[in-house]
Amino acid sequence: MVPPISDNDDEIFQDSRSIELSNSSQYSRTVSFKNTRRSSSAGKAATARLRRQRTTSRSKEDRVFYNNRNPIYTAGKQSRKLYSRCIIYTSLIYRGRPPWYDVSGETKEAFVIGICGGSASGKTTVAKRIVEKLNVPWVSLLSMDSFYKVLSDEQHQQANENNYNFDHPDAFDFNRLLETLKNLKNGKQVEIPLYNFQTHSRENYTKTLYGANVVIFEGIMAFASKEIRELLDMKVFVDTDADIRLARRLERDITERGREIDGVIQQYTRFVKPSYDNFIAPTMIYADLIVPRGGENKIAIDLIVNHVNRELQKRGLKVRSEIAHRFEFLKELPMPQSFYLLEQTLQTKYLHTIIRNHKTGRDEFIFYSNRLMRLCTEYALTLLPFEDVTVETQQGLSYQGKKHVNARVCGVSIVRAGECLEPALIEVYKDVKIGKILIQTNQLTGEPELHYLRLPRDISDSYVFILDATVATGAAAMMAIRVLLDHNVDEEKIALLSLLVSKQGVQTIGYAFNKVKIIATACDEHLDAQYFICPGLGNFGDRYFGTDNTNNSKNESNENSLRKFSEFHPSDDVSPPPTAPVLEFDQEDSRL
Repeated sequence: MVPPISDNDDEIFQDSRSIELSNSSQYSRTVSFKNTRRSSSAGKAATARLRRQRTTSRSKEDRVFYNNRNPIYTAGKQSRKLYSRCIIYTSLIYRGRPPWYDVSGETKEAFVIGICGGSASGKTTVAKRIVEKLNVPWVSLLSMDSFYKVLSDEQHQQANENNYNFDHPDAFDFNRLLETLKNLKNGKQVEIPLYNFQTHSRENYTKTLYGANVVIFEGIMAFASKEIRELLDMKVFVDTDADIRLARRLERDITERGREIDGVIQQYTRFVKPSYDNFIAPTMIYADLIVPRGGENKIAIDLIVNHVNRELQKRGLKVRSEIAHRFEFLKELPMPQSFYLLEQTLQTKYLHTIIRNHKTGRDEFIFYSNRLMRLCTEYALTLLPFEDVTVETQQGLSYQGKKHVNARVCGVSIVRAGECLEPALIEVYKDVKIGKILIQTNQLTGEPELHYLRLPRDISDSYVFILDATVATGAAAMMAIRVLLDHNVDEEKIALLSLLVSKQGVQTIGYAFNKVKIIATACDEHLDAQYFICPGLGNFGDRYFGTDNTNNSKNESNENSLRKFSEFHPSDDVSPPPTAPVLEFDQEDSRL
């Protein structure tokens, strides 16, 4: 029996025992069984240290840690009420998530790697090694362990007695797994169930995974389904000696899943080994590459990484440069029917004259900009669907009126200039929810990159207003629209609100997403060689927030910008990993 767990708060590991297993092939493995219960006094500190640096679909007990060589993104805990998790994107190569769609707004399929092998063969270690060596910033790791079927009461009893076969194809929910893998391959957001191996049940919450350049799918039955095999661009089988797999399984199940050694060995003999011989080993014929010794095989890992990098280079996306090349073609086309321009009355012209004048002071600029924002927001609300309704007045008479078909409205501001439109939307629409997206230009590639994301949990059921003060090339707006589509928001429920747009930006967005409404108070005809709107109104964010040259703060450091951003958007749900690269946010690029 495993020694009892100590109640001494000062002692984390009470005792250990070792078992050495070997066979004629000279493989050996020393296994230590350790009590890993943490002291109650170190609870919060331990939780902070154990924050995952990479979002995966692993179960709560099987958390995977990475050395942060190539981090994807850090995801905070899910909010219990209104909002989904905050996402901060960062990597050593890119400063944010680069475009994962082409110039027409369509997503490119992710490169999906399937990793199969016996239980405790080192599949996760191989996946980790691939991620560490890949020269790409965004990878999602999907574990088949998350898709065990929900057990009945009778099956629960069998599982508690080690009489339920978890290593049989019938133990997995292949229908849900197939749907999830298809959505990930298409770059869509998915909700992953989390399986608790101690209670043999699913947790009452899910984990969100987002589309990525590369999706790594690993599991013991990864090649068992023909439909799933057809989704895999590369199939890898991890072949590890049986004694080593048994030793690893003993260590894992006893130390991490609270199992007894006798029960683990009994289950291995009755179910695990026969299942490997009957269901797992035969699928080795489908593998493109067989990796002996798992994660220790550096040559095999390098071969996989080199192949994936070559495939990704063929799918390279340069959205902003392609948008610029399309301008000459688009300028001959009419404005899209989804573009709605506020009536150019004398009053509208008067307000624009004031905010465009470079001599206008900051107070006047803010005041008259707010007036235009209010007009723009009111106009956008008239485009929502209405239906007839009859109400009774104070005099007891009936009045034939209108009401919104769907009362749920959400505003998503593109930080920072888009935040200026939030007060106008809040003032005219009660109970509106607000989300935020931070998109910046990569100074090396010139491409827009996604740095920060916070959206309401029920955003897919809402009409969404994307808020941005100006739209030049339309690159940032396209990324924001793509994010919403990946969160299952219907395209016809999305509208882009802006004070000033360029003709080229409207055409780029309108012809890529023809169901998205674009509402603006003014439209300028041209962009200059640096993609600034002409005649334009300058950098709206700098003028509104007072960070232009006249305030001697144009050269504010990136570190201070991030600090201010964090102060205005505090969240207990976001905690960057201790060793992650520092996020450096430039001042807003008005050319997006």
